Amino acid sequence: MFSPRVTNHWQVDVAHAPMSDENETSAPDTVIVDPTLSDDHSLSILTVNGRRIIALTPQRAEQLAIAPGDTVTAEQLAPITLNDPDHIFYLPLDEQANLTSDAVQPTTRQLGPDDAVAFERFAAEAPDDDLDEAFVELDHWLVFGTFVDGRLVAAASMYPWALTTGASTLADLGVITLPEFRGQGKARATVRAMSARALELGYEPQYRCQLDNAASIALARKAGFALFGDWQVIVDG
Repeated sequence: MFSPRVTNHWQVDVAHAPMSDENETSAPDTVIVDPTLSDDHSLSILTVNGRRIIALTPQRAEQLAIAPGDTVTAEQLAPITLNDPDHIFYLPLDEQANLTSDAVQPTTRQLGPDDAVAFERFAAEAPDDDLDEAFVELDHWLVFGTFVDGRLVAAASMYPWALTTGASTLADLGVITLPEFRGQGKARATVRAMSARALELGYEPQYRCQLDNAASIALARKAGFALFGDWQVIVDG
């Protein structure tokens, strides 16, 4: 069972267990016309256990002739281009209880401006592809890191994630571990410590990754996250 903060954000009106790796039998679409959606998220599709939740602005709904209660066809979506889907993971409520009772290791802590030199060295040593994909920055809303002999070897950051023009209680995260320190639990420790702090601040940690990123999927599960659904959004422009 996921937090109401998750189901309320996505306007999923039924309680459900974590999503399985293979979608269940398809269910009717849920169409949500939401005037608060931002322009760069004017249409998105969340698939949860075979059920599509299609959220779009009134302008996009009018353009595509889509209305609440419709079963949306491929022909209606043909004029738009969607990005490649992401898996979206959240911490189930029982795992959140375990998380807040974890003992944080002294080598893992929150980062701030005083860590600029350590973070700059870390960024210089991290693969460019990881920096681009994970989007971990020292000036994000919440940043944690794990050190080995005074050297920052894993870092994770979060920022409040909003598809709408209103406030969000979801916090999207990214994480990077230097290659020579992978497989040692550094990323897991960093993500769990940061997630615990986010929960204390009233935010729901959100973990996203591409469907074919096996290493990232494995990390999400090791950190206690469960698959909620698959999400696509309209490509900018």
